[in-house]
Amino acid sequence: MTVPIAIIGTGIAGLSAAQALHAAGHPVHLFDKSHGSGGRMSSKRSDAGSLDLGAQYFTARDRRFLDAVQQWQTKGHVAEWKPLLYNYHAGKLSPSPDEQVRWVGTPRMSAITRAMRGDMPVTFSCRITEVFRGEEHWNLQDADGITYGPFSHVVIATPAPQATTLLAAAPKLAGVAAGVQMEPTWAVALAFAPPLQTPMEGCFVQDSALDWLARNRSKPGRDSALDTWVLHATSAWSKQHLDMPKEAVIEQLHGAFAELVDCAMPAPAFTLAHRWLYARPATAHEWGALSDSDLGLYVCGDWCLSGRVEGAWLSGQEAARRLIEHLE
Repeated sequence: MTVPIAIIGTGIAGLSAAQALHAAGHPVHLFDKSHGSGGRMSSKRSDAGSLDLGAQYFTARDRRFLDAVQQWQTKGHVAEWKPLLYNYHAGKLSPSPDEQVRWVGTPRMSAITRAMRGDMPVTFSCRITEVFRGEEHWNLQDADGITYGPFSHVVIATPAPQATTLLAAAPKLAGVAAGVQMEPTWAVALAFAPPLQTPMEGCFVQDSALDWLARNRSKPGRDSALDTWVLHATSAWSKQHLDMPKEAVIEQLHGAFAELVDCAMPAPAFTLAHRWLYARPATAHEWGALSDSDLGLYVCGDWCLSGRVEGAWLSGQEAARRLIEHLE
């Protein structure tokens, strides 16, 4: 019996690695602490329909990633989003000249990772806390003390601070991951019953607690019963208010939104807040992936490259490439 490869994390990096390994004929088993796949590419079901609280859209520049996106588009998992974009600067709203192509999952962001996962075996609601080596193989232990294994190799596809803990068996790699600073983001969703009387569908915000806002119904395939907006706070504001109660976060960001929008704002029919503790790396890196091939440990994630969705996907491909190369 072939011993499978363990992959910890089912965000875009982990699933990119899993797909590449699976395609090369190597069995994999995925683990994730959440109830479903996607990581920051997941969507949250709510009373206001499905909401993209993490990644709002993504762009594709690298030829390899463009090819993957085109395949997803052919299968109906992604579509181009063409919002009416604005900039908010020095107290003024102005149309944004930005014309880059933006992609979103359809009918929700999580459609992409759900499709990537296919029928690969996965254990959800399982927070792996330890990766340890037996005589021949690797084993994993979760927060409840349950052990999983054996595995021939382990691919760790989590944010850097979580990866650091799991890399106890490889101090050098743990040291690199420990040096990566990741920044938080508070996300808030507000839904309005009569739609807001503004043409705006997305906005890059400066000089505010807010960094970005998007009109959910402007994305292809979304539920439009309510006019739902997703607001992202800046990293600086999120850091300062990391432990603020959700109700207070909603109130403050709702206030910042009301200040900049060019129309009357009724009380929202629905509100929700979510804290992304590790939203993005503070700086880009050029590692591609981290690995100790002799040990059989590989690490990937957006923080190994650009901090973008594309970077996460490319990092997963690189981790898989190194692993396959070592096996040959």
